[in-house]
Amino acid sequence: MKIALLMNQKTRQDTFTEASLAKLRSLGEVSLNETMGAEPDIVKAVIRDADIAVTSWGNGSLTADILDCALGLKLVAHAAGSVKPIVSDALFDRNILLSSSARVLSRGVSETALGFTITAAKNFYALNQLVHDGGWKHDRRSITELFDITIGVVGCGFAGAHYIELLQPFDVTILAYDPYQDEAKIRALGAQKADMERILRESDIISLHAPSIPETRHMINADTLAQMKDNVILINTARGSLIDEAALYAHMAAGKIKYACLDVTDPEPPAVDNPLRTLPNCIITPHLAGQANNGLGRIGVHVCEEIMRCLGNEPLATRVTREMLSTMA
Repeated sequence: MKIALLMNQKTRQDTFTEASLAKLRSLGEVSLNETMGAEPDIVKAVIRDADIAVTSWGNGSLTADILDCALGLKLVAHAAGSVKPIVSDALFDRNILLSSSARVLSRGVSETALGFTITAAKNFYALNQLVHDGGWKHDRRSITELFDITIGVVGCGFAGAHYIELLQPFDVTILAYDPYQDEAKIRALGAQKADMERILRESDIISLHAPSIPETRHMINADTLAQMKDNVILINTARGSLIDEAALYAHMAAGKIKYACLDVTDPEPPAVDNPLRTLPNCIITPHLAGQANNGLGRIGVHVCEEIMRCLGNEPLATRVTREMLSTMA
């Protein structure tokens, strides 16, 4: 059996530890892309006669032309989040199984969202600046504990569901909006199913975990911002396209929002003159939530496990089908 790792050398080294590579080699012959590119000719050479292919960031669509080089291909395990850059009709037409590592990456995303939740609620950012500027005394009313408040979660996929799980030890009310999840599933996660209007109206903190699809573009806009509580905390670790940034800036400039914590923007990076950069209560990080250093090693472990499931004729833990693509990030 042949396993082909199609990502470039650096991405492979970041994602697969020596232990993970050793595990793959124990399963079969491993073909590596030893270059810093992932152009079609390189991919064709690496994937030739493979039974299993592993893709990641930097890989393009697995077209029919590429797949013709591996007519016995059974599984593509994507060692990254969204599979959209690598999928093709040919992949599904040939009944090749597809697995994603989005669930693994989502742990880092939801942990980042929890970090934003606590630090913004406790006003760490402003108080840190206060102390650096020589101050010490502060208004304790600027601090909010995660107690007796309402947190709204928009999107209950992998990241949203794990964020809800991480909130369970706190004495907070959790409202969740996701049109693709039924009430029983959301209740099992530990939240109350709510419509978007209730999320906006009642939440002290709103955390976005929705995919970037046409229906969610600018779901946070002038109208929805106006429905939020004053002094709300807005967190986005999902996709920048969910927020109309001009409307967000106007709302923040009017003093309506305590913090906006953004790990994503639209576009990325934000323009140097993007006015959100000027607001001290707009916390912007460079899309790092799901791609943090040693955390990438989780992906290699997950890929090995998915390959073992495939070889054992067991169901994949994170299979992606053609029908699922329209609701995925």
